[in-house]
Amino acid sequence: MDSYEGTATLEWWANRSTCLGRLRVQVAVRAAGDTWTSEATLESPLAAEDRESFDFLMQIDPHFTLRFDDASTLLVKVVEAGVEGRLILTAAEADTAEPTGTRHAPHQ
Repeated sequence: MDSYEGTATLEWWANRSTCLGRLRVQVAVRAAGDTWTSEATLESPLAAEDRESFDFLMQIDPHFTLRFDDASTLLVKVVEAGVEGRLILTAAEADTAEPTGTRHAPHQ
């Protein structure tokens, strides 16, 4: 079983040049064969205005780009875990994500 624990950034991209939200998280990824699970914790609690922005983005689309410190990225679906600051991340399904070059393609 492979695993990774460290810091990363959740980014919500409106298009290739506009990122509307960034959240620093501590992430724990565990892989077994072709499946993996991931849990993230916000590095610091969200202020009221940041919470409102995060909730708005989640309502629009819960898919974020997970950017690791080595600049590698993964499109993930974010679900709040019910405990303040804890998130469950799953790989975005190819058929639910928009085509490459649209909302989820960050500027490189």
